[in-house]
Amino acid sequence: MMLTLGMFVFMRQSLPYQSLQRSADYQWPSNSRVGKRDAFQFLGPGEDKITLTGDLYPEMTGGRLSMLALYTMADEGRAWPLISGTGTIYGMFVITNVSETGTVFFADGSPRKISFTLSLTRVDDSLAALYGDIGKQAESLVGKAGNVLSLVGG
Repeated sequence: MMLTLGMFVFMRQSLPYQSLQRSADYQWPSNSRVGKRDAFQFLGPGEDKITLTGDLYPEMTGGRLSMLALYTMADEGRAWPLISGTGTIYGMFVITNVSETGTVFFADGSPRKISFTLSLTRVDDSLAALYGDIGKQAESLVGKAGNVLSLVGG
């Protein structure tokens, strides 16, 4: 496994990317001062974007179905957890763009090579907030499990 976005797993058989680019902005507005350099103030993190690019060879790797899964996820308009194969949690990301280019075609018009680009933008406030939400979800599940047990037992 190279990376997961929600339940979609990037691996050699599905959608192997050859490039992962991450860009994180930080907000530092300036205030002009008389006779001095501008004063800067840190307001916090800005946009955090990840771009995946790669080439698919449907005979050996993923193809139309893998791309269709990404389009379907983007159509849902939801944020998805992004986790690397090494266990790094990047946060909650939305799909902001999916593009593909098919080349070197078979006789039926299907491409032998699909070049793709996937653009993701982080939407959660912080990993601490994300973990907090997961904690609330776990508490809710434990409470529901207890309710089910009481119904079954009594």
